[in-house]
Amino acid sequence: MIIKQFKDSPLAHYSYAIVSNGEMALVDPSRNPLDYYKYAEEQKAKIVAVFETHPHADFVSSHMQIHEETGATIYVSKLVGADYPHKGFDDGDALKIGNAEFKAINTPGHSPDSITIVAKEDGETALFTGDTLFIGNVGRPDLREKAGNMTAKRKELASAMYNTIKTKFTDLPDDALVYPAHGAGSLCGKNMSDASSSTLGNERQGNWAFKEQTEEEFVEEILKDQPFIPAYFGFNVDINKQGPENVQRTKWATSLKVNVDEVALKDVVVVDTRDEASFKAGHLPNSINIMARSESDKYETWLGAIIKPEEAFYLVIDSVDNLEELLERTAKIGYEKQVKAVLTLSQEVSKKSDEFDLEDFKANKDNYTIVDIRNNNEVAEGKIFEDAIAVPLNELRDEADKISSSKPIVVHCAGGYRSAAGSSILDKIYKDTKVYDLSEAIKDFK
Repeated sequence: MIIKQFKDSPLAHYSYAIVSNGEMALVDPSRNPLDYYKYAEEQKAKIVAVFETHPHADFVSSHMQIHEETGATIYVSKLVGADYPHKGFDDGDALKIGNAEFKAINTPGHSPDSITIVAKEDGETALFTGDTLFIGNVGRPDLREKAGNMTAKRKELASAMYNTIKTKFTDLPDDALVYPAHGAGSLCGKNMSDASSSTLGNERQGNWAFKEQTEEEFVEEILKDQPFIPAYFGFNVDINKQGPENVQRTKWATSLKVNVDEVALKDVVVVDTRDEASFKAGHLPNSINIMARSESDKYETWLGAIIKPEEAFYLVIDSVDNLEELLERTAKIGYEKQVKAVLTLSQEVSKKSDEFDLEDFKANKDNYTIVDIRNNNEVAEGKIFEDAIAVPLNELRDEADKISSSKPIVVHCAGGYRSAAGSSILDKIYKDTKVYDLSEAIKDFK
């Protein structure tokens, strides 16, 4: 069998195509299925199956669209209670695709309905572990407490993960290849390796979850220091359980407005994806600067952390050349239907950001209210400014009343990307107070 790994860098998401004797199976596909279709053409293979290891929280899958467009059968655990056409795939279930045999293992822990897909052909074993087993770690067990209509308690899932790691992989060989759904940078786990694959033997030796420990020790370790949970995670779980819509139809239903200097709906938030210099030089009122300059910008994550599910917003792009890319990235988390219109701006937009005097700040920090918008676990490792008010970026819109507006406000993060969004949020709220973005100058204080 031929295994092709696809990587979505901004979400640190891995999906897979497995080809055997002219037939292809997909595992945990991304929102847009066209790359899989192109690969099927290259391999002269027919897509006959889509495996969903669980209802994903951090992206919208294309399983339903692939089913509609290719006739492929969707396989998912019966525990999901999926609302789309599918076949249950759980412990003891197996099928042949080409010459490869596929089996299911129920591996709860990240979610109560997680499965691992075991593929075998000619003595080779591959494990598609979803969000259960990562390289160097395991999936977090605390997402289903805030996952829409599909809830489970974190301690129960942590205990389930302990049992999964202890019992579910014991009969599999050390040379079994491990292919997870995520790598380093994903919020579906913590402390993951940069490696995109491994072997079960390597994980048994180097992954902390496999070491000898009590259940209590395991539960304590897996629950501590987990990253924040973006607002959109529960929304995506529900979409993936229901069956997502065709992405080409939904993203191109959005209207485009070119060279605008105002919007019709003044109370609708504006998400401006341009670089911070362009944003500060001129932007629309009610704008939040969530930069999407390249794949290294975590635009999808912060869009879904700052903008609420089903909250309408305008989307500003720097050029129509980027229209397809930004709609695509917005659709990855199912937010494309919330876009009132995509906009390019005229030179007449008048709202500018306040110019920051860095030298005055260095000399007179007491004259400013400093706001630290890093995540709680980052702040716990040590403040950069002792008197800073800590409010994580994902909570800033709701918790801004914790911040005094009696002095000019300076916003900082760890490297400069998040502070562009944070300062624009506070500038929108505190219209009579100067709000500054420390940006990359934070490096001068570390």
